[in-house]
Amino acid sequence: MLTIGAVKAATPQARAYKLFDAGGLHLHVAPTGCRSWRLKYRHGGREKLLTFGRFPEISLPEARAMRETAKAALREGRDPAAPVYATDRTFYATACAWHALRAPGWSTTHAADVLASLARDVFPAIGAMPIAAITPPDVLSAVRAVEARGQCETARRIRQRIGAIFGYAMSEGWCTTNPAATTARAMLPPKLTQPHPALTEIESCRDLLTACDHIAGPNNMVALASRFLALTAVRLDAVRGMRWEEIELIDSRPVWRVPPDRMKLARSKKQDARFAHLVPLSAAAIAVLDRVEALERGARCALVFPGAGGSGPMGERAIGNLYLRAGFAGRHVPHGWRASFSTIMNELMPEHRDAIDLALAHAGKGKVEGAYNRAQLLGQRRALFDRWGELLTGEYSKE
Repeated sequence: MLTIGAVKAATPQARAYKLFDAGGLHLHVAPTGCRSWRLKYRHGGREKLLTFGRFPEISLPEARAMRETAKAALREGRDPAAPVYATDRTFYATACAWHALRAPGWSTTHAADVLASLARDVFPAIGAMPIAAITPPDVLSAVRAVEARGQCETARRIRQRIGAIFGYAMSEGWCTTNPAATTARAMLPPKLTQPHPALTEIESCRDLLTACDHIAGPNNMVALASRFLALTAVRLDAVRGMRWEEIELIDSRPVWRVPPDRMKLARSKKQDARFAHLVPLSAAAIAVLDRVEALERGARCALVFPGAGGSGPMGERAIGNLYLRAGFAGRHVPHGWRASFSTIMNELMPEHRDAIDLALAHAGKGKVEGAYNRAQLLGQRRALFDRWGELLTGEYSKE
């Protein structure tokens, strides 16, 4: 089967050629450089060819979804290339229109995941059906097939997506009811979600950092990145991609401005500098950066915590693997520092709950609050991280 990398790497040659995926789907690469998705199939005893469109306008997951819809039409004895099929208001056509409307507000990964889930679990079942003819049992049959694989949470998300597609279709006047609305009552109850393992006692947090220093050495880059992650309570990707140029001074105190493209945000916000996240750096955090800079001896990399090669970011599992080696398997993961910070600081300084939420880059509780309350509470957040740094390094003692 094709991979996205292979599709992107397909370059024109002197003669046209094909890259095959599965089920007759292939990428046709012309000498002009035009790359188009085509489906080879048989109908009425004749071999036929259906062109879906060009890459990258149509992605690999989208082309596979189109293939499954065409196959569904063939199973019903219809030619997927027939004009009546192409103009029919099918669930598939409606889902594609809904996805095109919503995708600009999602990350590229999430948009691809949504379409892939529909192509895998929904289009084969109801993709070829007219949107207005689909009934609750049709939807329930599709989601129960996912439940039968033991993927109850995936089934729940798929039902929500089907419901959103029908909501869009109702707004457009293409159907009058939402058959997904009542199917939740006939689905298996959701399982309790398991939070990320996290230490919630400050002594245990210090023990983990000490164990990492002992296992890897206090000057090991992974151990330093782990300590900095703990001190700032950000998400792992923010630290892995951190660059020296992102550190600045505000009121003569160091602050790390995390760019929005490394934050957990909608795609539309990732390109807007207003959504950068400010992290006041405590003395303990600055001490980690000083140690990193001393280790580099003037040959400073653009990345603060580079990987073993020195040019790219640190591996995604490097810190987690260090915790496993330190004996904390099942007790703490890199993302767990956010829960550690929130739990411990809410217990010690409950009056600063709003500042704690802002320190974790959590938005206001409502849309109105998020739109109008733009207070950064930077002074309170600086005090929080100063106290947190003292607690983690053992420099603060209760009196």
